[in-house]
Amino acid sequence: MRCIPVADYGKRGVQQQRRALQNTSKRVANKVHLSLFNLILITILALCITLLSFGIGIFRGIISSAPEIGDISVTPKGFSTFVYDVDGNQTAKLVSSDSNRIPVTSDMIPANLKHAFVAIEDSRFYKHNGVDIQGIFRAAGVALKNGNLSEGASTITQQLLKNNVFSNWTNESKFTKIKRKIQEQYLAVQLEKKLKHDPSIKDYKDDILVNYLNTINLGQNTLGVQAASLRYFGKSVSELNLSECACIAAITQNPSKYNPISHPEENAKRR
Repeated sequence: MRCIPVADYGKRGVQQQRRALQNTSKRVANKVHLSLFNLILITILALCITLLSFGIGIFRGIISSAPEIGDISVTPKGFSTFVYDVDGNQTAKLVSSDSNRIPVTSDMIPANLKHAFVAIEDSRFYKHNGVDIQGIFRAAGVALKNGNLSEGASTITQQLLKNNVFSNWTNESKFTKIKRKIQEQYLAVQLEKKLKHDPSIKDYKDDILVNYLNTINLGQNTLGVQAASLRYFGKSVSELNLSECACIAAITQNPSKYNPISHPEENAKRR
């Protein structure tokens, strides 16, 4: 004889059935929430992968459009022209707005001047490979703290490329600036690698620094440290003393503001 279970309609039985229904509802709700969470997580992950792939594609496109390292020259262009008479006396100096530059060799530049520029512009110049990762993170931290990009992270190698390869940087859009910065960083690493293995170059870091010192704008239409030394002190760069070296190095970050003739106090603060 088969026994047929009889429903318990007592108080205890009703409570048990209610708890069973509540547990079932919770399990269903948990499964729905879990499925929804998984869907959102998968959507976010897919979006991140898509954006990452898009970003990598743009980055690779920017790098591939950079000038070939073998085709560029970081030697400054545009120099002053001197006119001499038959007796060898200088009678005239011919310059244009971008050629008031007199090149000098490494042995003519005082060590104090080299050290001063490195200390101000790129303190890790002799340690990095063209791009200063620590400097980038430091500048990012300062930007987050102050809310603006008050501190740059461009190395001397990057600045050399900016002035002699990307010479039209003064009139560029935001996107063009970002593109140029990425290409600068890429080429800076490639340039240092190339010069480091060039047997004709004894000290590749010094070669970069000398080209940089022959290139930079130092105010009052003077380009390079020799022209600046003659303009501000009336003598060759090789004759500068420690204080004069510091004075010239202080100009570079803002040639108008730190001009030692028109703003000597501001220049003194930078030394």
